[in-house]
Amino acid sequence: MSLIGTEVLPFTAQAYHKGDFVEVTEENFKGKWSVVCFYPADFTFVCPTELGDLQDQYATLKDLGVEVYSVSTDTHFTHKAWHDHSDTINKIEYVMIGDPSQKISRNFDVLDEEEGLADRGTFIIDPDGVIQTVEINAGGIGRDASSLVNKIKAAQYVRKNPGEVCPAKWEEGSETLTPGLDLVGKI
Repeated sequence: MSLIGTEVLPFTAQAYHKGDFVEVTEENFKGKWSVVCFYPADFTFVCPTELGDLQDQYATLKDLGVEVYSVSTDTHFTHKAWHDHSDTINKIEYVMIGDPSQKISRNFDVLDEEEGLADRGTFIIDPDGVIQTVEINAGGIGRDASSLVNKIKAAQYVRKNPGEVCPAKWEEGSETLTPGLDLVGKI
C-alpha cells in the first residue's frame, strides 16, 4: 500500500541536534513542511555524501519553510560520535534521529528486515503531517538533494492552488495545468 496521502504514524525517538540530545515525535512534522531522509548507517560511504549534500540545500529548504530530519537505525549517541569525527557530518545543522527500535523505519516502510537497516528513503510531509512524496533508492544509489527544492515548491503550489497541477519539469513561475475535459488528449 502506498504511503502517499497518509498521516505519519506515531513515534517517539531520541535525536542529535546542534550539540544536544532532543526528543522527536510525529508532532514535530506538523505545522510546517518537513523532509525526512532515511539512510542505512552512520560511518559508511554513500551516506555521508548524501547527508552533506542535504546540508548544502538546508538554507534553501529553510527559506521555503521546510525542516529536515535524517533517520537511521543507529542511536542518537552514534550520531553524535559521527558528528564529532567526520568533517562532512560535523557541518550538519538539521536533526539526526536515532531509530534503534526500527519503529520509524517500519512506519515509513523503508526497513530492510534482513539487514536491520533503513533503505534510502526520502519523504516530503505537508504541514498536516501527511506524506506527499516518497522516493526510495537501492543502497548503492545516492540521492541528489537539489531535486527536493522543486518538488517542495510544486507540493506547496498545489496545496495553495487546489485544482491546479504541476507538469513534469515544472519550475516556480512556470505554467501549471487545470485538469478538465478541455485538456483530454491535447497534452
